[in-house]
Amino acid sequence: MADAAEPDRVEGLRLLQRVDSLLERLRGDGCERDRAGNRTLFFNHACTLILLTFFNPSMTSLRDLQRASRLASVRRKLRCSQASLGSLSESLRVFDPERLVEIIQELLGKIPDVSGTSGSPAALRQLSQLKPIPTAVDGTLLRQLPQITQACYATRKDRGWKLHTHFEVLRGVPVRARVTDASGRGAANEKAVLRTSLESDRCYVMDRGYEDFSLFNAIVAAGSSYVCRVRNDHHFRVDHDVQAGRSPSAEARAAGVLSDELGRMGSDKSRRIEHPDHLQRRIVIQFAAHPKRGGRRRQGATQEIVLVTNLRDVPAEIIVLLYRFRWLIELFFRWLKCVLGCRHLISESARGIEIQMYCALIACLLIQLACPFKPNQWTYKLLCLYQQGWVTDEELLAHIQERAATHTN
Repeated sequence: MADAAEPDRVEGLRLLQRVDSLLERLRGDGCERDRAGNRTLFFNHACTLILLTFFNPSMTSLRDLQRASRLASVRRKLRCSQASLGSLSESLRVFDPERLVEIIQELLGKIPDVSGTSGSPAALRQLSQLKPIPTAVDGTLLRQLPQITQACYATRKDRGWKLHTHFEVLRGVPVRARVTDASGRGAANEKAVLRTSLESDRCYVMDRGYEDFSLFNAIVAAGSSYVCRVRNDHHFRVDHDVQAGRSPSAEARAAGVLSDELGRMGSDKSRRIEHPDHLQRRIVIQFAAHPKRGGRRRQGATQEIVLVTNLRDVPAEIIVLLYRFRWLIELFFRWLKCVLGCRHLISESARGIEIQMYCALIACLLIQLACPFKPNQWTYKLLCLYQQGWVTDEELLAHIQERAATHTN
């Protein structure tokens, strides 16, 4: 248990001050247009003001940030200058959001391999034994006009925006994000976005929206693995040469595994241009269906789902557990929208939205670094009050120690 007077621990709780030195390296970005040399609002200032919105829920718009920059105490604590509404609006179109990726990666390097993920210690130990890093992949809609407004005034460009995210389930943190329009076409398609951001030594856990033979081949070619839910009626050719004697173990049957087969997806008569170029594994799972999903279901009704993967030597019960942990990315999206307030976008441009989302990821990582456990809403509110000076170091550290002890037990 940390000592309440431990200096580095107290310093780590001062979240905005902790990231100030990292943001300082962005100061020169976008200054090529400033030929007169009179720019006073720099990239690090804009990011610090946006970070303020995540730790002060009363700040909800660029107008609020512009007015807050007039206050002497805000300028002193955030080390920024007074900004006009026009310069703030222009800055979110001028600055390069990709510059924030290096800061995110540096913060990620400070988070332990298994940190604030919820789940039983036994399950976390099982997943931590996997060589590829379990990474859930999904997207969420950031903005959508109300139905009446959409019907009356929307144009073809009003489809909204989508945040595509990679989420490490063991560390409980997002590791990559990209903002596209919500059309789902061309470069904005979720499969295309994942294909352009593949890394080696990862196990991508995906839902049915990512079912694509060419994507599976690209993941294997990148030196990674995948676990993807597919349609139940999808054709699967069993390879009887390698399937002989293969049946679910007692542990797998206890996890709901009905069958475990080796082969390849797709039919010989299919007109698909590309088929799987590697041996696949098809696992059928039976589980209790949620009574509120899928229409009216009887109490105790069951449902079958089908998973395909290229992990041949991993026990089937671990594959099932890995897919269950995919739900953590949905919880992260809920945290991002409902707690951090990212339902409301402060910019209308793609660059501005991407900067806001990257700053939101930085805020999540700062909270994770301050709390060695999965923070609840009260922990987040205490951190906000602490940043505003309403909570002392001792009170916040006492709460963190209490929650950490509960989380460990």
